[in-house]
Amino acid sequence: MALKDLIAQAVSKYGKTSNITLQPNESTGQLPLELFITDEHTTNYLTLQVAGDADRGGITGMAAGVGSLASLVLALMMMLKGRWDLVGLCFFLGAAMFFVPFFLETRKPLPLPILFNRRTREVYFDKAGELFHTPWDDIQAIACEFQMTGIYTGSINNASLEILVKRLGEPEYLAMVSLGSPMGKTLNMQKSFWEYIRSYMNNGPWFDKNGKHTDSDEFVRSQLSSNIRKSDFLAYWKKTITDKKLQSEGSNFLSASDAFMFIGHLIFYPTNAIQDFTYDYAKRKTRNLWPEIVTERLKSDGPTTRLIDLERERGLSV
Repeated sequence: MALKDLIAQAVSKYGKTSNITLQPNESTGQLPLELFITDEHTTNYLTLQVAGDADRGGITGMAAGVGSLASLVLALMMMLKGRWDLVGLCFFLGAAMFFVPFFLETRKPLPLPILFNRRTREVYFDKAGELFHTPWDDIQAIACEFQMTGIYTGSINNASLEILVKRLGEPEYLAMVSLGSPMGKTLNMQKSFWEYIRSYMNNGPWFDKNGKHTDSDEFVRSQLSSNIRKSDFLAYWKKTITDKKLQSEGSNFLSASDAFMFIGHLIFYPTNAIQDFTYDYAKRKTRNLWPEIVTERLKSDGPTTRLIDLERERGLSV
């Protein structure tokens, strides 16, 4: 598909929009910026979260964080009253409130992320069990800005960032893949995120604020540090209060909002920690769903042949 056809497709989807085609070796003029959707940033590959199941583990967190803890407290009360016949029942209920929802929520795999492989310079995407791919050096991407107007929200700017991929073994079958949700983003934000990906693929795995290669992961860590999980908010508010205390030099530093947020996250810390644990477990299971042709190329000593090269060896037109 030619670039002009790609633009036409985007315009037909979003209407008359501001748009820009993006190239793997041409700068957009923006500085790299991570938009809170990076799942993993390693030396060999970068993965981006896709929409769906972002709250996986929430049911387990609520059931175990509230129900299981309540059952344990009840068990202690029964011990103090000498009702040992009910202690076992309390422990059983507490365990059931964790293991039953945990099993149900981790049984179904999470959607596979969009995967950028630095070793083979390819992009992989799974769609309902079908593998799509595109070589990085020939990637076709476009960013489009559009507005959505609501009765209560007014006019809100949004911007999409999409890449063109082809189904493995059937290169004539094309699909547009959105790199994250367009909601609340501007065209410049999406261009900056493209620079983040471009810096990783061309100059990475570690790069500085200008996208240039460096041996230090300091800038990347600073970008990913904003990707705070629910169980991390307690430490975040604790640090916020501590920093304010040091800056106040003995004066009143604790605001009502800071105290409220800290106490709230302290109370719900078990729930949030269990939710994050459940999500991480489901994510680890999901990694095994990539076909071997992908997983072997993620290893440091794996093959470096591109999937498009394998297709050409089979005589497929691309």
